[in-house]
Amino acid sequence: MPAATAASRRRSPAGPKAEQRVRDILRVGREVFAERGYERATTTEIAQRLGISEATVFTYFRGKRELCMRVIQDWYDEIIAAIETELPRDLSVREQLEFLVLMHLRLFLIQGTGLCALVLSEGRTKGQDLGEGFVELQRRYTAPLMELLARGQEIEEIRRDIPLRLLRSLVFGPMEHMLWEVVMTGRQIDVEASARDLVELLWPALQAPDEELKQLRQLRGRLEKALAGA
Repeated sequence: MPAATAASRRRSPAGPKAEQRVRDILRVGREVFAERGYERATTTEIAQRLGISEATVFTYFRGKRELCMRVIQDWYDEIIAAIETELPRDLSVREQLEFLVLMHLRLFLIQGTGLCALVLSEGRTKGQDLGEGFVELQRRYTAPLMELLARGQEIEEIRRDIPLRLLRSLVFGPMEHMLWEVVMTGRQIDVEASARDLVELLWPALQAPDEELKQLRQLRGRLEKALAGA
């Protein structure tokens, strides 16, 4: 059945059976897009793996683009929810940054490199195949880091002389490079050690110019209090 014809019959899932069908299509769609990438994946293969007709897929999704966008959206929602739920906001800016870097690397690799490669490749083409919805997903995903950097600027721990968008790129750029290396070579990395090393490298470039001096003054103050009370 042509996609245009099927689109006119597409409906939202109504009832437990239909909802389960959509979940099954999304589950298998995630597997196929992870294995094949966007260009090589087909709704025909997704239907065949489920033992249903391609027309049934088109009943709930207009076509491959919409289905892939929903797969990525659901994956992003899982990652964003995990970050927002687990981000330890009582820690220092640097410690929260290390947490975000660790979670980014861990969650992007937790299901293997297939979806990671799909998202990275679409990101490099600015989501041309998947449309503006992909750009909005990336904006939502980077929001926790942007908020952390903004708070860091407010309390003068993060430098203010560079725009936030460039600071964001400074953090995400190296992480993307690390993920691409895993995708391209298949070599596994020590995620926790990589996160610590990356933040150790980035922090001097992110922190306010006088932050190190302020920390030294705070340390001197604590030492003077300790010596006075000895």
